[in-house]
Amino acid sequence: MDENKIEGVAEDVVGKLQDGMGGALGDSAMQAKGKARQFAGQAQSAYGDALDTVRDLTADQPLIAIGAALGLGFLVGALVARR
Repeated sequence: MDENKIEGVAEDVVGKLQDGMGGALGDSAMQAKGKARQFAGQAQSAYGDALDTVRDLTADQPLIAIGAALGLGFLVGALVARR
């Protein structure tokens, strides 16, 4: 499991707690910070999931991964060359 996934889940939990405390105390600023922290945690967790998927793919299908990297490199090179 990627450390981004673990940190993201922890950040999401802390954000939920902060959002709940803000709601209980009537502090809308704390609630907003909690929601922002939740969103950031969920994004970081999704990034960790994506990294895990890429690692699994490259371990299981190295030739496909090399082909995808070459294709992506060609596409990026073509886009940069157009400028």
